[in-house]
Amino acid sequence: MSAQTQSKITTTQILKKKNKEKITMLTAYDALFAKIFDGEVDMLLVGDSLNMSFFGENDTLSATLEQMIYHTKAVCNGAKTSLVVCDMPFGSTISAQVALESALRIFKESKAQAVKIEGGVEVKDIIKLLVQNGIAVVGHIGLKPQLVRLEGGYKVKGKQKRELESLLQDAKALENAGAFCFVLEGVCAEVAKQITQSVQIPVIGIGSGASVDGQVLVWSDAFGFFEEFKPKFVRQYLQGAKIVREAMQAYIKDVKNGDFPSASESY
Repeated sequence: MSAQTQSKITTTQILKKKNKEKITMLTAYDALFAKIFDGEVDMLLVGDSLNMSFFGENDTLSATLEQMIYHTKAVCNGAKTSLVVCDMPFGSTISAQVALESALRIFKESKAQAVKIEGGVEVKDIIKLLVQNGIAVVGHIGLKPQLVRLEGGYKVKGKQKRELESLLQDAKALENAGAFCFVLEGVCAEVAKQITQSVQIPVIGIGSGASVDGQVLVWSDAFGFFEEFKPKFVRQYLQGAKIVREAMQAYIKDVKNGDFPSASESY
């Protein structure tokens, strides 16, 4: 079924996939790729990862609310079917009031259907406030990229018993606060399985094994456009950078030798 004949996927539909159907999610940052992905994956995440893959920074922390809104508007223009989620950038959830004002801006200025917030027990009251004000929330626990400087790098979670207990508390807190699903990043597979079984809302994994309710990847990782390094959890489905580079070289060759444009490509 084409995206044109499908209706917009809702948060309720995502909830109903728990224990029934694996959920698919990719990042998207513009209308062009959103159109390509739309209606194929269930959800599109306008991740603050754009600060790294799109803008070339070393981490996500300098992404601004204005940037997130701009890119979310672009993705929403391209996505007519897939559910669109906007990341709440670093600093936009420092208090319940700031978080509410930030999320209200996202909802008013774009057609995003949900926002994503990093954190567990410590953000439960913020999530509850947003949900009470009509804003759907995706949680994010485990490895939290916005804490990269605090924690001194990207570190896998769940290796110790105390981490399992803390993650289980975080998961229940997100569910009880009203999040309709959450991302579980960088967590040992067996621990991720236990967390997934402990809640009634879908768990979307990234680097957290196969026993979760769905998967999310950064599109430039999955399709081979980011070449600096490949994380262990990424499967590359395309050598995108190589293919584009070869096409570009063919274009340059055709221009240099006069083969482009041809008579049929001229007015």
